[in-house]
Amino acid sequence: MAKQWLVFAAVATIVLVLGTLVSAGTAASMVTFVFGDSLAEVGNNNHLQYSLARSDYPWYGIDFTGKKATGRFTNGRTIGDILSEKLGISSPPPYLSLSPNDDAVLQGVNYASGGAGILNETGQYFIQRLTFDDQINYFKTTKERIRAKIGEAAANKLCNEATYFVGIGSNDYVNNFLQPFLADGQQYTHDEFVELLISTLEQQFLRLYQLGARKILYHGLGPLGCIPSQRVKSKTGQCLKRVNEWVMEFNSKVQKLINTLNKRLPNAHMMFADTYPAVLDLIDNPEAYGFKVGNTSCCNVDTSIGGLCLPNSKLCKERKDYVFWDAFHPSDAANEVLAQKLVDSLSSSVSAPPSLPPTPH
Repeated sequence: MAKQWLVFAAVATIVLVLGTLVSAGTAASMVTFVFGDSLAEVGNNNHLQYSLARSDYPWYGIDFTGKKATGRFTNGRTIGDILSEKLGISSPPPYLSLSPNDDAVLQGVNYASGGAGILNETGQYFIQRLTFDDQINYFKTTKERIRAKIGEAAANKLCNEATYFVGIGSNDYVNNFLQPFLADGQQYTHDEFVELLISTLEQQFLRLYQLGARKILYHGLGPLGCIPSQRVKSKTGQCLKRVNEWVMEFNSKVQKLINTLNKRLPNAHMMFADTYPAVLDLIDNPEAYGFKVGNTSCCNVDTSIGGLCLPNSKLCKERKDYVFWDAFHPSDAANEVLAQKLVDSLSSSVSAPPSLPPTPH
């Protein structure tokens, strides 16, 4: 499950970075395609009968509209929900909720799936999930449906001009490499594993490009060593320094890959959103942002059986005091902060020189 930060972050931040003016009219016409894991999901896994990576039950959604679970892995809104609210547009619907002839595909689709990873073997113990390759295959089907509706030329134009948000990779660590009983953690050194991730991700980016994607925003991984599911592995409850070092190495290599692809592919406008420092600061200094707890979750989860907020879990009294909702995912209140941090990180990166990565801890 894993990574935080989603959907229309793509719209808001790419518009900012490219210097495009956003008016109510232009925002309403934007098309966004979303790829990712549980932190980008809005309900695809609800439609996978045997998936163990799902959140369509209490207490998820307790602070969402209607106070019902929707398949979002938080107590309320995702970052994408919050940013789309600010832009006056709707978050793209989950792909698996759409009928084959649904006109909603013309405005964008969300393919994100809890448990998904860059590698197809990631998250296998969830039984069902849409891997990144699966999601790209579904986008290919979506483009065919768009072509059938508006013709080839218009479909190509729509896909070329659309914004693509990709937020994936956390599960490849949390629910693959870091699990001692799974093969990848035993078979590969981290140097080998990260090269496998980058080479696979490169092919996936190329597939999206071949299908018409030009404006792609990849959201880098956050400090996974500091999420509750990892901190419990420390005898003192501290962040796992080595995990954070691996994450920063992965982020650095993705940034280099994106720079290379931008130079190599005509009209490619790929961007890397780095919120690692901001998320780390939120976790380390919750009081500075109006929170009280940054090292554990509001929902009293059992990390030995997955770390999700099950219906029999006990909730904290004040949900707004907690950065984390469950062992993996931020709370609605934290997503509010992170949404703004994501926008700030990209808008400032346009004029600011490259900065040194934070010291892992």
